[in-house]
Amino acid sequence: MDLGLAGKHCLVTGATTGIGRAIALMLADERASLVIAGRNEVLLATLRDDIAKRGGKVTATIIADFVKPDDLARACVEAQAAGPFDVLINNAGGSRPRPDDADQAYWDEAFALNFTAARVLTEVLVPGMLTRRAGRIVNLSGATSGKTINAALPAKAALMSWSRALAAELAPRGITVNSVAPGRIATPQIMNRVHPTEESRQAEIDRNIPMGRFGEPEELAALVVFLASARASFITGTMIPVDGGATRHDLK
Repeated sequence: MDLGLAGKHCLVTGATTGIGRAIALMLADERASLVIAGRNEVLLATLRDDIAKRGGKVTATIIADFVKPDDLARACVEAQAAGPFDVLINNAGGSRPRPDDADQAYWDEAFALNFTAARVLTEVLVPGMLTRRAGRIVNLSGATSGKTINAALPAKAALMSWSRALAAELAPRGITVNSVAPGRIATPQIMNRVHPTEESRQAEIDRNIPMGRFGEPEELAALVVFLASARASFITGTMIPVDGGATRHDLK
């Protein structure tokens, strides 16, 4: 199936590892041109080289930590200079379990990374899509509630609420906005921080994942790339979980 992404200009944030990296590589395989953004200059350079080896094209890299207001502002300027874009993938984000000494800065940082950065970057780049009356925005969301406090969850809830309203506003002007909610995907964050042991991983699978395993980044990337494509022109305002069936069962 030709997804119609050849030559489309795409920005992927949080592209250095895991899901973001898989999305960038898959877009490159579809012959899109890419701008990749992330915090780690070395990993961005590695990704750029890997895309080139596959015959893909990276037109720019943006090195920024979206938690820092100055970095986010600079990233927006650099993105505008690298645009206009046909596709924006807001993938940057991360879990934020509450530490014992959590203060206001803890909440501010989680919202900055998991909601504000996507909103600000989108607002900067949407005008370029509006001039062509076409565009695709995909926001990587996640769980919005849990049994323990994690500041990323209400931030992701805000992201999904905003995404749905934005989708309704932009649909008459040819731009789609969708959210994808990863379950337990075998990324460095999940495997090294959230579930660092085989015992922890198996317990999570037994409790919550009917599929019986963690997902692979490429399995989620395939959906994101489809939503970014011409084939998904009548899909907007959705939130699609990729979680091995976990959302369809009550947690034990």
